[in-house]
Amino acid sequence: MSKIEDLEKKINSELTTKIKESKIKHDQIYISINSEDLIETIMLLKTNEYTKFRQLIDTTAVDYPENQKRFNLIYLLLSHELNKRIILNFFINENQQVPSLTKIFPSANWMEREIFDMYGIKFTDHPDLRRILTDYNFEGYPLRKDFPLTGHNEVRYSEDEKKVIYEPVKLEQNYRNFDYESPWEGTKYIKDQTKK
Repeated sequence: MSKIEDLEKKINSELTTKIKESKIKHDQIYISINSEDLIETIMLLKTNEYTKFRQLIDTTAVDYPENQKRFNLIYLLLSHELNKRIILNFFINENQQVPSLTKIFPSANWMEREIFDMYGIKFTDHPDLRRILTDYNFEGYPLRKDFPLTGHNEVRYSEDEKKVIYEPVKLEQNYRNFDYESPWEGTKYIKDQTKK
């Protein structure tokens, strides 16, 4: 039996009722849990003498708007002593709040702020939960699948007002001419000009 299989068995024996599913893939352990078991699971993985997952590498989310539990939160942890990685995930509803990991892993601060900014997921007990990548009056959450590709507002510098202004997106196509001919042959209006 390999070391990673032994590690998976130890984790499963310690977290028997907390783990919904576990598997080994690409020499990493993948564990699915319930959102209410996050803090307890993370604490065990960090402090247990067998696991030693003491570094939070990343936290992210995936949007599944068709599901009842819309968001899948994913946590990547690393054990330097064991040279192993573990990936935790769980699903939450759109308005469900998740406990913050900033007291356990201070590096979670900016990662959770990014998730809040991009997906609108709120974290309880976060010391400074505000936008980090978008502007303060930005509308919507850009990584949600229902966010429009063009956004809601566009930003431009106004020479008249001498400042940056926000205005609704305008998709003007006045100067576009589509004739659907092969680009190798040239468009019709260019052919007409060259013949004259």
